[in-house]
Amino acid sequence: MSRFKELESRLEDTERQLRLLQKISRYMAREITLAGAFESIVSLVVEFMACDSCLLYLLQDKELVLCASNNPQPETLGQVRLRLGEGLTGWVARERRLLAISREAYLDSRFKLFTDLPEDAYEAFLSAPVIVRNRVAGVINVQHRAPHFHSGGEMELLTTVGEQVGALTALAMNDASRFDPASALELVIAPVRRA
Repeated sequence: MSRFKELESRLEDTERQLRLLQKISRYMAREITLAGAFESIVSLVVEFMACDSCLLYLLQDKELVLCASNNPQPETLGQVRLRLGEGLTGWVARERRLLAISREAYLDSRFKLFTDLPEDAYEAFLSAPVIVRNRVAGVINVQHRAPHFHSGGEMELLTTVGEQVGALTALAMNDASRFDPASALELVIAPVRRA
C-alpha cells in the first residue's frame, strides 16, 4: 500500500471514529430514556467495530447488571449479574482496566460461563470500564465470534465510549428540568473567587 493510500485509510478511520463519538455525544443533549440511549449506543458500537456482540453492564449494589445488548434476550437483561472481580467483566470493573483477548477468551482463568449468553462461546473479547467522575459505574464489552486482534485505535475508542456512557449515566441521574445555568456558572466561578 502506498504511503498516500495508508494516510487516506487512516483519515477515513479517524473520521468514522469522530462520527461515532458525535452520535453518542448527542444522546447527552437529547431527551431520551437511558435504556433507549444504551440500546442505540451498543448498536452503533457493533456497526463501527464490525463485531458480533456489544454488552453493557451497570454497577448496582456491588454487582454488574446486564442492561443493554445488541442481541437482547428479554430473560437476560437485568438478570445476568456479576460480582466485582467475577468473570472477565467483573475483573475489568474491579481493576478499572481495559482487557483485550484476541482468541479463546473462554479459556482465560478469569472467564465465567453464562449458559444464557451465546456470546460466551465467542473467541475475542475487548472490555473497558464505564467511568463516572473517576469511579467505575459499569463495563462495556465487545466480542467477535472469530479470533480478532484489537488495534490500539479500537482499544482507545472503546475506552472513550465507556467514558461517554459514564457521562450519559451521570446526566440521566439529574433532573434536566431543574437545570439552572446560573448555578453551573457559580460552580466555575466560586473556586476562582476563593483563590
